[in-house]
Amino acid sequence: MKIRNVAIIAHVDHGKTTLVDAFLRQSGVFRANQKIDDRILDSNALEKERGITILAKNVSVQFGDVKINIVDTPGHADFGGEVERILSMVDGALLVVDAVEGPMPQTRFVLHKALMRGLSPIVVVNKCDRPAAEPNRVVDEVFDLFVALDASEEQLDFPVFYASALTGRASADLEELLSEAEGARSILPLLQGVVDYVPEPTVQTEGPLQMMISNLEYNDYVGRIALGRIQSGVLLSGQEILLTHSERTSARRAKVSQVYTYQGLEMVSVDKMAAGDIAAFSGVEDIEIGETVNQVDHPKPLPAISVDQPTLTMVFRVNDGPLAGQDAQYLTSRQLRDRLIREARVNVALQVEDTDSPDQFRVSGRGELHLSVLIETMRREGYSFCVTKPEPVLQHTDEGVLEPYERLHIDVPQDYFGSVMELIGQRRGELQLANQGGEDRMRAEFLVPARGLIGFASQFLTETRGNGIMHHAFSHFGPWAGAITQRQTGSLVAWEAGVATAYALQTAEERGTLFIGPGTEVYAGMIVGEHSRSGDLEINVARKKQMTNMRAAGSDDLIKLNTPRQLSLEQHLAYLAQDDCLEVTPRSLRLRKLILDRHARERQKKHS
Repeated sequence: MKIRNVAIIAHVDHGKTTLVDAFLRQSGVFRANQKIDDRILDSNALEKERGITILAKNVSVQFGDVKINIVDTPGHADFGGEVERILSMVDGALLVVDAVEGPMPQTRFVLHKALMRGLSPIVVVNKCDRPAAEPNRVVDEVFDLFVALDASEEQLDFPVFYASALTGRASADLEELLSEAEGARSILPLLQGVVDYVPEPTVQTEGPLQMMISNLEYNDYVGRIALGRIQSGVLLSGQEILLTHSERTSARRAKVSQVYTYQGLEMVSVDKMAAGDIAAFSGVEDIEIGETVNQVDHPKPLPAISVDQPTLTMVFRVNDGPLAGQDAQYLTSRQLRDRLIREARVNVALQVEDTDSPDQFRVSGRGELHLSVLIETMRREGYSFCVTKPEPVLQHTDEGVLEPYERLHIDVPQDYFGSVMELIGQRRGELQLANQGGEDRMRAEFLVPARGLIGFASQFLTETRGNGIMHHAFSHFGPWAGAITQRQTGSLVAWEAGVATAYALQTAEERGTLFIGPGTEVYAGMIVGEHSRSGDLEINVARKKQMTNMRAAGSDDLIKLNTPRQLSLEQHLAYLAQDDCLEVTPRSLRLRKLILDRHARERQKKHS
């Protein structure tokens, strides 16, 4: 069988998942009367809510006598570990670029990874039917980007297709696409382009078995399923195999239970798979990404997948709060550690380390989004734990301390550009480039310390009244930029346990902004609001109005309070100070002090 393995790479929201939808619809994967959702591959609940691709997914389509394996990769730089893994499975890539926005920071990120692997991408200029589209300008910008990334002569001679993924159309001729000609009412010309321009896999069909494990899935019936491309030989159902790794000398034997291949969206069981195809198999529960599947008598590990280093780190600790066990299924340090270690095996860009305390674990990731998605996933699975303030991963060298820097791109209305510049300046950002980005808009590029971008997105949207666009990606490790003041105000901290009353909150409201409303259960050391001044303020929010001859206790109903400030997970993380932590449970997010007892906190302040 003829095979093509291709990855779809793009910046967030440039239409790559919608393009895969069009491939699946028009290649005969679905029945004529089958109900199909949009963005079929974004099946994860978090992906649907956030509108981004987080996990890489595999599908295949049959085009004539050619089987095309398509992998949809994440577009956000925080999930670069997924991108790097997937590019090791393919021989070509479709680079999808928005016909209005052009190449964006994470377009650069994923393209750089593809060029480094020697892939020759096909450029797809998507959304050509938008009113403000400028496809020719975008092609020129893509060429300039290829040059800036030191592409080879062969890679610079890239084919270009113009598309409208939403309407399921593509053509190598822009005028034909825009003219609604008969031939441009289909996505199939792009599939033909994949067959024409993506090379066949260069593999050894007769050699000993070699297969790099690049992805893992889980099935309730068969357990863990390992995926990867077979580099040489044949993989059989029921076969005895040897699992090796290029970075360790030990090897272990295992047995394949069932081999699978992709047909459309479905995983179908087969007796064997040959070299060049993307295969999956079940039967080995403890298999890890980066391991090589070999024949028992031919241990030949493939080079391990290399990923970029983490840039942010935080401590996950056991939830020792009084309300910890109310709505959680998993609470203990053993359960927390097992879950984090299990995540690190699948999520290769994540690092998990033990600390001096058996109840605390240091988790390092590629950015704020990378870590927040892990936190949100775990709380939905029934875990309860606490996390500390995100900190940059530092490198200690002879030249001094180095910290990670991000390349930040913004697109804002001119009226807000000055205030945004001031906001970024407070976070130690340095302007690199600024130019006109269309009528009454400005585009600019900054270098900002990674810690300076924690919680920046919500401030940026507030400052630009929701009209600003921002994207950032890791740039390099550079000299320590100095102190960054994230928050100059203190916190309102609950004095004692109880249920918050409107009577007590009315007094607390005069001292700052509240995070809770009447009827909320609180405990000593819980943060209930933001103080309007610097320094923390201990306050009793559970105090009740005493009944007298003149007034009834129920007259709290007449008290009018402002609506409490609702914080997202990312805003909670940005709010944290050094002595705070965030309590995460399946139903609640609570800000609290690391040390709940106020007397113990005072003693620690005196000794520090």
